[in-house]
Amino acid sequence: MPIHPNSHGSVKERIGTIEKADRFPPRTTRQNLAASRSLRTLLAPLEELSAHSDRLFAAHLGWQDQKGVSGMIPRFLFTGPGDRGSFLRVGLFAGVHGDEPSGVEAAVELLHRLHADPGPALGYELFVYPVCNPWGFAHDARWLKSGTDMNREFWRGSDEMEVLVLEGQLMKLAFDGIVALHADDTSSGLYGFAKGHQLTRHVLEPSLEAASRFLPRNFDKSIDNFQANAGIIEDGYSGILGAPPTQKPRPFEIVFETPHRTENSLQVEAHVAAILTMLESFRSMIAEAQNI
Repeated sequence: MPIHPNSHGSVKERIGTIEKADRFPPRTTRQNLAASRSLRTLLAPLEELSAHSDRLFAAHLGWQDQKGVSGMIPRFLFTGPGDRGSFLRVGLFAGVHGDEPSGVEAAVELLHRLHADPGPALGYELFVYPVCNPWGFAHDARWLKSGTDMNREFWRGSDEMEVLVLEGQLMKLAFDGIVALHADDTSSGLYGFAKGHQLTRHVLEPSLEAASRFLPRNFDKSIDNFQANAGIIEDGYSGILGAPPTQKPRPFEIVFETPHRTENSLQVEAHVAAILTMLESFRSMIAEAQNI
């Protein structure tokens, strides 16, 4: 069955009930993200844009655990052109592993490009979480501060605050599509995991093709110990970031992987090309399914 567009109310209603951390002081120039491990440096240009935008909104997720330790996961909402009462809602997650900067940079770059030209986001509201593991990002580490792999903790009763905060988002927002950006240091090329809705494979395939303008595709028959077909894996690890097990209908769920040992700027371009193609492909498929 096709996924039906959601009716989600006004922008203020969508973001106003979430605890928001303080905005970072505005900066006037974009930074070289690859050279920085500072969330302030990373996010300041987007903060400045969002302060004067009617499409880009900063709504960061603050939390405090039982020991009084506080933290924040950055979040931005971008609303594309179109009827806001029937938007498709997509969640984009990067920086789950803090030592994979290309996805983080791609998420930030995507928002800059959409702010300059919102057309590719027609019919969408995009919730973008550019740094899901802030401690790992700041310390160039794969793990959470506890030493836990965040991407094996979802929907398994985890007590990690970052996981709990994101599980809350996944449940509350009931995304129509979920995209997680990663980089694999054991792969020589692009590939992706396809889960969820029956259309997912058909969203991932053209995205891999678009990204292959920048980096080669991995055509191995086995990737990351899973059977693969032309860079598409329809299996996966337990505990990865994804939709709640009870969500119906299922969203499309894609984990998009770049080859980590290649030039970082090319990984960023590949990620951005893939995301833009996903949006275009999914929008077209839903429109066709609804005979619009």
